[in-house]
Amino acid sequence: MIVVTVGTQLPFDRLIQMMDELAPALKDQVFAQTGAGQYTPRNIRASASMAPAEFEAMLRQASVIVAHAGIGTVLKAYKYRKPIVLVPRKAEFGEHRNDHQLATVSKLGERRGIYIAHNKEELLRLLDGPLMPPVPEEAASAGRRRLLTFLHREARDAVRGANH
Repeated sequence: MIVVTVGTQLPFDRLIQMMDELAPALKDQVFAQTGAGQYTPRNIRASASMAPAEFEAMLRQASVIVAHAGIGTVLKAYKYRKPIVLVPRKAEFGEHRNDHQLATVSKLGERRGIYIAHNKEELLRLLDGPLMPPVPEEAASAGRRRLLTFLHREARDAVRGANH
């Protein structure tokens, strides 16, 4: 099962619509946590929100996670060793106040288990092929510390930028 999540703060109808349109061509079923979006999916199961325990269970069952470039979701993918495809929100589409998610994916896309898609064609290409999970814990402890440091710095800078 492919689990799609847009987080809890902002809608991301572009991602939900892309996944809804791609779903009939995918080999796996798709479930989406849609947040406060306006788009109503027709081809995928969806819920605006979920209880934390239910969401964790969905992530554990997922074959792949598709998400906005949110730090919390990236950390969950690492926790459960799930490949994750990040689709950054873009300010030009009114999906965020700035393009900090583009900066985030430019750094994260170099890491095993993290894939980047900027459009529907890239998303389909990734979901149609084999995706490797993140590196196992024991082999990634130093890399994980660097990743966590980077993610926390990005989150702090994004919050500061949003408040100014």
